Amino acid sequence: MKLRRLKLLVTGLFLGVSLIIIAMPVTTMADFKSAACSGLSQLNSQQGCSTNANQPIANFVSAIVNILSIVVGLAAVVMVIVSGFKYVTSGGDSNRVASAKSTLVYALVGLVIVGAAQFLVHFVFTAVKP
Repeated sequence: MKLRRLKLLVTGLFLGVSLIIIAMPVTTMADFKSAACSGLSQLNSQQGCSTNANQPIANFVSAIVNILSIVVGLAAVVMVIVSGFKYVTSGGDSNRVASAKSTLVYALVGLVIVGAAQFLVHFVFTAVKP
């Protein structure tokens, strides 16, 4: 019964944080780059400044990947905490310890996949320029 309440609490927290993140305004790297380039133009320097205003698909995909990365990153942190809680409360039961370890491994694998997705999206959009 306690495990069911814990799962319900974690799910509620995850959904609440996810809704807050989705409701937040999305700031893409293009916004940061345009702000930096406008600052450089005041210094009469244009080192590597080119706007991505003509690439709406790239900006959209990048924003979606960033949002999903934040959500999955938060979920992974929550799952690492849950796995630690499961490990501490296992009481030496080998099945519960194995369950806690597998939860930790899956959370870390999720983080690696998110990191690879970030790298891949940014690599593709910087390597393939119109």
